[in-house]
Amino acid sequence: MKTVIQIVLVAIAVVFAYLIFKSIEDPIEFEKAKDARYNATIQKLKDIRKAEAAYKDVYGRYTGSWDTLINFIKHDSLRLVRRIGMLTDSMIEAGLNEKMAIKQGRIIRDTIRVSALDSLFGKSYQVDKLKYVPVPDTVAEFHLGAGVIATGSGIKVPVFEAKAHNNTVLRGLDRQMVINLNDQKRTNQKYPGLKVGSLEDANNNAGNWE
Repeated sequence: MKTVIQIVLVAIAVVFAYLIFKSIEDPIEFEKAKDARYNATIQKLKDIRKAEAAYKDVYGRYTGSWDTLINFIKHDSLRLVRRIGMLTDSMIEAGLNEKMAIKQGRIIRDTIRVSALDSLFGKSYQVDKLKYVPVPDTVAEFHLGAGVIATGSGIKVPVFEAKAHNNTVLRGLDRQMVINLNDQKRTNQKYPGLKVGSLEDANNNAGNWE
């Protein structure tokens, strides 16, 4: 009888030890997985911001259409100023400014056009995947929007926003921990996910991780 009791006590002790281990280990593993997903998603949002900025440089506005943005990167071009030479001390002493030196051919400033894809990301970049949140075994798109808002002084400013909710970014991870994270963000009046730019504020296209 004593042996049976001892075995039961040992079993209970093992179960408690396992539960304590899990209570410590699970949050650590969740944080590791969350950080990896966040880092990949942030990099994609930075790429989206770069593409939107280039689009605005060409067209004077942002776009809320994935088809338009991806087509722009694939097929459009950007203006690039080729700079050869610079104003030297001897030129300044001779009374030349940059405009005069350019006229004389001593400095070259030439505008050329380069592929948007090559200039922004490189030929090997998989631009068709730009719109997808980098989550394993999931096909989910970032929410993309663009518009124009008025500042406090009445100036109209073009804006864009790209975002992904935690429910998408962290899909497949511990559900309760994701719920807790979302509740924490909402309590602090923050978006429960990752986003860049804003359709409500002219925030200079900042990311909410910055």
